[in-house]
Amino acid sequence: MNSNSGQTTSIWMATGQEPESTPLSENMHADVCIVGAGIAGMTTAYLLSRTGRTVIVLDDGHIGGGMTERTTVHLCNAIDDRYFEIEHLHGEKGAILAAESHTAAIDCIEAIVVEEGIDCEFERLDGYLFVPPNGSKDVLERELNAAHRAGLTDIDRVGRAPIDDFDTGMCLCFPRQAQFHPMKYLEGLKHAIERNGGRIFTGTHAGKIEDGARIETDSGFAVTADAIVMATNTPVNDIVTIHTKQYSYTTYVIAARIPRGSVTRALYWDTDDPYHYIRVQSVSAQDGDDYDLLIVGGEDHKSGQADDGDQRYENLEGWARERFPMIENIEMRWSGQVMEPVDGLAFIGRNPGDQNVYIITGDSGMGMTHGTIGGILVTELIVGDPCPWESLYDPSRITLRTSLQYARENINVAVQYFEGYLSGGDVDSPEEIAPGEGAIVRRGIAKVAVYRDEEGTLHERSAVCPHLGGIVSWNTSEKTWDCPCHGSQFDSYGRVITGPANSDLGSAKDE
Repeated sequence: MNSNSGQTTSIWMATGQEPESTPLSENMHADVCIVGAGIAGMTTAYLLSRTGRTVIVLDDGHIGGGMTERTTVHLCNAIDDRYFEIEHLHGEKGAILAAESHTAAIDCIEAIVVEEGIDCEFERLDGYLFVPPNGSKDVLERELNAAHRAGLTDIDRVGRAPIDDFDTGMCLCFPRQAQFHPMKYLEGLKHAIERNGGRIFTGTHAGKIEDGARIETDSGFAVTADAIVMATNTPVNDIVTIHTKQYSYTTYVIAARIPRGSVTRALYWDTDDPYHYIRVQSVSAQDGDDYDLLIVGGEDHKSGQADDGDQRYENLEGWARERFPMIENIEMRWSGQVMEPVDGLAFIGRNPGDQNVYIITGDSGMGMTHGTIGGILVTELIVGDPCPWESLYDPSRITLRTSLQYARENINVAVQYFEGYLSGGDVDSPEEIAPGEGAIVRRGIAKVAVYRDEEGTLHERSAVCPHLGGIVSWNTSEKTWDCPCHGSQFDSYGRVITGPANSDLGSAKDE
């Protein structure tokens, strides 16, 4: 299975069957048009189709071909940003609603798996939060107390996580977390959506959105709808508002081969900065060789602001081998993007200024549950049912206690613009670029993104991101051009693959 979001391959891409679908080939109308066929879009389509609404799903790649196939799939109500921080920013009621909604998301996924008979390796298991060596246990005490106030009273201290060769020391146990195979889950959702009358079109780029009711695609065909849902990881319809309140981070993952059963099946997280997250996936090879993969993620950085992926993978491997000596070899490695909202919770609901356009974004490292929450909440908003989570996830919200962080992040963006336009190129001449690599070349006042393919042919595009004009940088690990301002990503030839940009890099001749 080929990815449309980078050159690396995740375990889900390697072991899942890409759900088949076809491009849009005529003008169509539906009650709701959903842009994005990842976990958020497909969940929304499934839940709406169950209410009798007609739905159309559009995606310019394949089903699950964005960040869903690059997740590590932790289904948890253990908040990455910690309950004591959510309580500080959103109040005790907000923390209660956050716990309730993430718990409901896991329950919703389980219920769908059972009702639709989806064979996606769903399983309940415990999760363990621990501090790094010599780290203060105070953060665990604060989190335990805050989680209890949020209603998660079954969380408890335990002496150590169930890892034989690594003594984590005292940690928190979060019961009834879960994991599954995301591509197999989406395959099941696809069949259910189509059975309910929904239509899914892939290889179809949603271009211009007119008056919140019509989507014109690059093929020339259009979809009209009474409501539109943007489920594209980060909104491609919004130019500024949401993108000043959330920030794109690149996260790295390795999958290490270990003997079957050598690590207790559970979810594991530490409180390091950047933190690490771990789970186990079983693999049954065709030759009868059964083994487990230890999936370890972390080493995050702002997207487009570092190009040292090989070093970050090595750091992950070193961290993992020190704690899990049974590791035999690294089977695969991949990266993905995480959208971090300034106040720790997703933006789900009506797009600011639009009554019939809805957005689901701001996964905050919890894309599977935030995406499912998005499907539940947007469905209820469209149907007209009350939802107690509406104000908590409202995209128009302003969290005053995040003002300093908001300022820091947007100053960082301003610095990227300043450095992007005033700095020199990566190389003085395209002749310095090796086959299969890319680099920024300055020509007068302009900057050009130059890629030399494996046959030696040069491909030149403008280095200016079409979203808000940031200067892209080369990502050696994924062979992509990444914008350091808002996280837009383009393939080596300049074709857009991740928003908020919604068009390709321009022609270098226009510079």
